[in-house]
Amino acid sequence: MVKIAEGRIVEFGAWDGTSATDLGDVVLMPGLINAHCHLDYSAMKGAILPPSSFTQWVRRINDLKRTLTDDDYLASIARGFRELVTFGTTSVLNIESFPELMLAMPKPLVRTWWFYEMMDVRNRLHTEAVVAGALSFFEKRKDWLGGFGLSPHSPYTASLDLYKLARFCCQKDDMPFMTHLAETEEEGLMFRSGEGPLFEFLKGIGRDMSDTGERSSVAHLMEGEALPSRAILTHMNDLTAKDWAQLSGQDYTIVHCPGCHDYFSRPPFPLERFLNEGFRVCLGTDSLASNLRLSMFREMQIVSRHFPNLSEGQILELATRNGAAALGLEGQLGEISCGAFADLIALPFTGSSDRTLSHVLAYEARVPWVMVDGRVVSCDTAA
Repeated sequence: MVKIAEGRIVEFGAWDGTSATDLGDVVLMPGLINAHCHLDYSAMKGAILPPSSFTQWVRRINDLKRTLTDDDYLASIARGFRELVTFGTTSVLNIESFPELMLAMPKPLVRTWWFYEMMDVRNRLHTEAVVAGALSFFEKRKDWLGGFGLSPHSPYTASLDLYKLARFCCQKDDMPFMTHLAETEEEGLMFRSGEGPLFEFLKGIGRDMSDTGERSSVAHLMEGEALPSRAILTHMNDLTAKDWAQLSGQDYTIVHCPGCHDYFSRPPFPLERFLNEGFRVCLGTDSLASNLRLSMFREMQIVSRHFPNLSEGQILELATRNGAAALGLEGQLGEISCGAFADLIALPFTGSSDRTLSHVLAYEARVPWVMVDGRVVSCDTAA
């Protein structure tokens, strides 16, 4: 039995005979945490076949983005939220390219951290005043569950000055910081050698390439003092021996997106090495422009196939407690404990208790019962 008051768990354990809602034969568990998502692109599901190169995918998604209106993006975000609830996600770290859309957006169904995406690859203006203006959109939604952060997109689309501005603002206002980093071999080739398809594409659209050709993108940011402590680094697929040495001992979170990783047919991800070296590792879906579903169950299943040495408990933590730790919310999200938010899901189950985790990790259906902040949000409500 779990007792809830004001959106928090106040007691849990065996049923004490008091009046309660009986959910039947279920696994009651913490809601899942999607540590990296782009809800803006939910309408692009199936629109881009797996490409021959990452640069080709970037070209295609840029073409698609130019065809969408504000109403299209709002519908896309709403579709994404419905899919998150369908598959039991109760918290999401979402990269938002158009924060002004939030003024016309209904209150989200799940606990959402909105990361304002920042780029200056084409000399787009980003000053403290501009960032403050964008954050004002966030602040007008203080009744929404979750929080706000900043996300310089990547070292190939955001300058060191922009990274430093984001780092300063996040440290000043105690906001989370997220970026895409070391995602592809093309990114590595661009920064380490000053060549390759991504280098040629960005040079062709006017990016100043004088910061490339000498060091990796990881070294570019770390030696440029562009990353704050507790930065959330998404992908981290293409690392050199020097990168590993520089990363050693840093207080960073690593987000792996298994479905996206498979979509691009990328080399094996060093998940176990990250865990062994003490990094927080979380899972995310990325967007439906590079994944089949916004299902954290599917992401855990892919991890289970690729990393058979990980225990079922370790895999579940990648989608629950580790995401909470990335946000500095240990003990408040991703677990059933006294004082934690009442973000819960229930999965039908009639098996033996020793098969509970196996059942959870194999689950593929709609989640029939979802609670966020002590309020039931069923799939029927979300549809």
